[in-house]
Amino acid sequence: MQPDQPEAALFDLPAEEPKETAKAKAASAKSRRPAKRRPADRLPIARVVVDTPLPHLDRYFDYRVPADMDETAVPGCRVKVRFNGRLLAGFLAERVESSEFAGRLAYLETVVSPEPVLTSEILGLSRAVADRYAGTLSDVLRLAVPPRHARVEKEADRLAREREEDLQGAEEPRSDDADVAAAPGDASAVQETVEAAVLEVDPGPWDAYTEGPAYIRALREGGPARAIWNALPGTDWTDAIAVAAEAALTAERGSVIVLPDGRDVARVDAALIRRLGEGRHVALTADLGPAERYRRWLSVLRGGVRVVVGTRAAVFAPVRELGLVVLWDDGDDVHVDPHAPYPHARTVLAMRAHRAGAGALIGGHTRTTDSQLLLESGWAHPLAADRATLRRRAPVVRPAGDDRELARDQAARSARMPSVALRSAREAARVGPVLFQVPRRGYLNNLACAGCRAPARCDACHGPLAVRGSHALPSCGWCGRVAGQWACPECRATRMRAVVVGARRTAEELGRAFPALTVRTSGREDVLTEVSSKPALVVATPGAEPVAEGGYTAAVLLDGWALLNRADLRASEETLRRWLNAAALVRPGGTVVVSADAVLPLVQSLVRWDPGGFAERELADRRELGFPPAVSMASITGGPEHVRELLDQIALPSGAELLGPVPVGSETSDDGAHLTERALLRVPRNGIGELARALKAAAVARSARRDEHLAQVRVDPLRVI
Repeated sequence: MQPDQPEAALFDLPAEEPKETAKAKAASAKSRRPAKRRPADRLPIARVVVDTPLPHLDRYFDYRVPADMDETAVPGCRVKVRFNGRLLAGFLAERVESSEFAGRLAYLETVVSPEPVLTSEILGLSRAVADRYAGTLSDVLRLAVPPRHARVEKEADRLAREREEDLQGAEEPRSDDADVAAAPGDASAVQETVEAAVLEVDPGPWDAYTEGPAYIRALREGGPARAIWNALPGTDWTDAIAVAAEAALTAERGSVIVLPDGRDVARVDAALIRRLGEGRHVALTADLGPAERYRRWLSVLRGGVRVVVGTRAAVFAPVRELGLVVLWDDGDDVHVDPHAPYPHARTVLAMRAHRAGAGALIGGHTRTTDSQLLLESGWAHPLAADRATLRRRAPVVRPAGDDRELARDQAARSARMPSVALRSAREAARVGPVLFQVPRRGYLNNLACAGCRAPARCDACHGPLAVRGSHALPSCGWCGRVAGQWACPECRATRMRAVVVGARRTAEELGRAFPALTVRTSGREDVLTEVSSKPALVVATPGAEPVAEGGYTAAVLLDGWALLNRADLRASEETLRRWLNAAALVRPGGTVVVSADAVLPLVQSLVRWDPGGFAERELADRRELGFPPAVSMASITGGPEHVRELLDQIALPSGAELLGPVPVGSETSDDGAHLTERALLRVPRNGIGELARALKAAAVARSARRDEHLAQVRVDPLRVI
């Protein structure tokens, strides 16, 4: 038995608190409660774009602006709001006096930054792009506005305050100083001087184009001059773009210049520095890093610079008083954004120029059918050199399969490296570099049976076989399995032949044919920017051709059949674009040998250097057959059941035509059924808006039912095969 213990010792009971202490704690707890919020006195309602990808939530949501955020909650700033029990980011689109919502509105949770990163122009453009591509506003804003870097914003604010203090501390000029004070009657004289400068401007490289000086003069006057530009061969196109940007600056208007890749951005960047000087433009590329990219983007937003050059993300750069948009090589696939809603830079820039009343310059060494459509609609006008100037600047193009070469070399039509190519390369390499363009990278990318020519495939997964290097065995491109004991399932032959030869194998062959010359390769793994004027052989894939100092002495365009035989409606157009881009790097009077049949209209367009005529004929053919861009299309891709389900929910506009669905891809289920199908919707050009709205309405209905979004919708897809 335990002895009796005091109750307090057994249970450790706390002593009873005095009543005064309990009241004090209650008062303290009450004081820690957040003060009751009250709305701002002026424009108390904020309309917010909430960052959510759900189509049925693609609209503004109203929130009350608390009085303590009245000054920081400015239109365009980043905010956070309570949405369906979660804290989500968003942009404050506008502030209004009242809301149409009858219920109780929540308050803004916080203003992330008072920086108005979303301008009214970019907001309107983003809404138009989302509607055009059947997407959501939040998806487009992710492309338009870069992520915030607080340290960069604070740094920019500090520098701005320091500049303001320096300006305030500077001595004010005296109004009675005879050297700086202007007489009242001098204003008209100054205006006459400015007008004279506009009329007497040096057009630079534009002097070689028939309407070039008039175009530059229109930009200097601030007019919406819009042109489809067929650039002359050579590399001075970078200087021409710099002159156009300078002309827009003369009218106190900014420019947005969009280029395919970082190498082109670096070239135009250097041309702008030569023309405008340091600090008057910025270059926006992905390799800058998030902080530096945001720093430069902020300088554009705050009006520090008015000229922006960059890759496709620069289409939404917030340039003030936009006067010119430039797109170089608009046929390049990289101008299509890989993120939803997949907009094309050409369409976005054309919409932006139209909305802002700005000029436009869409050009390259070739002309796409999309650009030809803009010409025929009257939205833009052609800008090209006359034939005499073109003959002086262009190289001489020789098809390997013309009648003269066939008479000399009967194998020229089928040989991969015909004698005219080797002969031209040998002669040109004595005085300078020679370019070899190869359509494919790698070594031996595709193999076939040497007996029956059937494609060589893996015994395990049926993937394509390829050889990765000079000492490698054939292996599968899908599972990586080595095919050491391969035998053709059709004819049981054990030998293979190369169907497509890559750049590395081509370099090996040229090294054996020209043992005294250096052979350099340029491709995705290692892209060269430029090469010297010394004799050498340069093997490059399309788009990776380096610039040669003084230009190449010759170029050989190999494997034309590999480009022309692609299953793509734009195969001919893309082939001509790649050929002309390579041929434009050859010095005037040099030689270009193309491995293709001379009777092809495409080859004749290359020989005559006539991309405009080719685009006219190609667009006419597509209009007759009902192919893009003569018509507009949308694709729906996904599992067979998901594609059919979405098609059943679309209220197709009048004049719309359904093509498919048909299987795409090579993936199949165990029972042999294709896992992916694609359906195409075709409408006339003027029906694209109605089709996009129908696609968006179907997506909204699926999203509201919380159905999974398992079918991909693309408006104006690049490929429809």
